[in-house]
Amino acid sequence: MSRRNPNKVAGDCDSFQMESKAPEQAPNMEQKNGEIMDSEEVENGKSEPINPLAMDGAVTAPDGGWGWVVLVATILVLALTLAFPSCMGIFYTDLQTEFQASNQETSWVPSIMTSVLHAGGLGFCFSFQPAVTILGHYFVRRRAFANAMSSTGTALGLCTLPLLGNYLHTELGWRGSFLVLGAVLLNCCVCGAVMRPLGGPRHRGQPLINHSSLQLKEEKLKGRMRALWAGLMTALRRHMAFDLLRNNLRYRMYVVGITWMMLGFVVPLIYLVPYATAHDMEQSQAALLLSILGIVNIVVRPPVGLLFSLPRFKGWHTYVFSAALLLNGLSNSICCIDASFPVLLAYVVTYGLSMSVVGSLMFTVLMDTLDMSRFPAALGLLAIMESVTLLIGPPLAGILVDRTGEYFYVFFACSATVASSAVFLMVSFYWLDRRDRRALKEQQVPPQVPPPKPASGNNLIPQCQYRSVPTEGDKDKASDSETGDVTRL
Repeated sequence: MSRRNPNKVAGDCDSFQMESKAPEQAPNMEQKNGEIMDSEEVENGKSEPINPLAMDGAVTAPDGGWGWVVLVATILVLALTLAFPSCMGIFYTDLQTEFQASNQETSWVPSIMTSVLHAGGLGFCFSFQPAVTILGHYFVRRRAFANAMSSTGTALGLCTLPLLGNYLHTELGWRGSFLVLGAVLLNCCVCGAVMRPLGGPRHRGQPLINHSSLQLKEEKLKGRMRALWAGLMTALRRHMAFDLLRNNLRYRMYVVGITWMMLGFVVPLIYLVPYATAHDMEQSQAALLLSILGIVNIVVRPPVGLLFSLPRFKGWHTYVFSAALLLNGLSNSICCIDASFPVLLAYVVTYGLSMSVVGSLMFTVLMDTLDMSRFPAALGLLAIMESVTLLIGPPLAGILVDRTGEYFYVFFACSATVASSAVFLMVSFYWLDRRDRRALKEQQVPPQVPPPKPASGNNLIPQCQYRSVPTEGDKDKASDSETGDVTRL
């Protein structure tokens, strides 16, 4: 049996006593409603608990809970922001008559509005991009469904805003209609108030009063300004995702395809009402076409989101998106047949079905392309690049109308543009997937090295033949063999 060192036993006892006293020496913590609170904060009268998620920095998406409130707010934001520029077609003729402008000049109104919505700086962009970004942080497992449900906001706006705009246009004219619609858009402020970050920041009390001199305050202010400028430049380099555009080929292909798509994706919604009214259709019926388009989107987008959120469709989002985009582009050629209500109704239904799938999967495909931590930067750069084509698309269509005198050429050009972007995305991602599968297969299967062939004595060079050298073991074996021979005798 081994003897234990008495000094070691005493040391173990001392360490045990120290461990038992450790909780008393740690900062006093109190618990309220199951949440940990600092004793100093309790003594100072603060009632805000410490959030463990904020302390650890590891925040997981709840996939529910407050995320449903954020989802509803996102739906309303998209209904008010994305659908409003599409409703400008109701006031298109009035603006053209009021200011005696050409189609090219009048089309700058919706094009600038849509471009600024995606490029950043002003109100619509401050509502649209944060809503889409924060939704991706609240949902991971149900992300496809959440994106599909949020995209119904655009459909909801297309259902209600054209009818509301047509009613206001009849009662108040285009100037009064803009005032009322501007008041309706202020509801985006209410939606933004419920979009709080995950984990929540830990609030501290009021800082102590600094009794330093005026010179010290000025130095601190200059230091803060320098730090702010340095942080701004760092944020521009980090959050504009130029490194992704340079290094991530999949993201680069997606950006190019979407940017080209936006050249003709929104234009048909702007020129549908003028095209219908130019062929002796009542404006109320033309506005009804946009509402039907919104109804189709509302009915189709939720089941599309549920369907493509199933595990069996994982990895196929890009191809489904490209196929729907191809159908969307080809559907614009239906308007070239006739401008009657039945033909335009068939166009609206086909366009709405394909638009539902495109809108449901557009952000999902982007989220599948890169890491979620880089999604805000990637979305911002994509929005800035596509804003260029959104800006020049409607004026180019206006030039085409002014020179030809017909609207159906616009729909034919949009059909070719959107369809070609769909083909580009489909071919590009198919090639990238084949390349990735080939690289993965090469990594999993190591190259087969043929075993070395045994050298035969006949093939050896005579000068390099092997000659054995006797060792001590050989001498022992030789002596044993001799002994065995003697015994046999």
